Amino acid sequence: MTRLTAFIAGLLFGLGLLLAGMANPSKVLAFLDLAGAWDPSLALVMIGAIGIALGPLAWARRQSSSLLGGPMQLPIKREMDPRLIGGSLLFGIGWGIAGICPGPAVAILLTGHWQVIVFVLAMLTGMWVFTALETRRNR
Repeated sequence: MTRLTAFIAGLLFGLGLLLAGMANPSKVLAFLDLAGAWDPSLALVMIGAIGIALGPLAWARRQSSSLLGGPMQLPIKREMDPRLIGGSLLFGIGWGIAGICPGPAVAILLTGHWQVIVFVLAMLTGMWVFTALETRRNR
């Protein structure tokens, strides 16, 4: 049941990204082009998503277990540290260069565009490097 729920949630997330235009790199780059032909529509999508998520998140904070019976695992750390800032900068730079972030990259991977394939390979390499560095750091 957990896998089915995860699959359905991922399918809905991917569909939402496609419908909102978040999987269109030119639309994302137009959103990031503050000094040029700025397209604010993705800001409205993000504000809408945050607004919709506020209710379920408030509910989740009051629960000790998820709807499927697993432990509720919400982030508890609130302070910023150099690792968070560095990761955010890397994410933002990659998003600005490619016009794609991880969720939409997976959603549009099957289009076969070489740019998306290169992005996903770079993303997976970055995840591997992070895991290796974390393993080394924790020893």
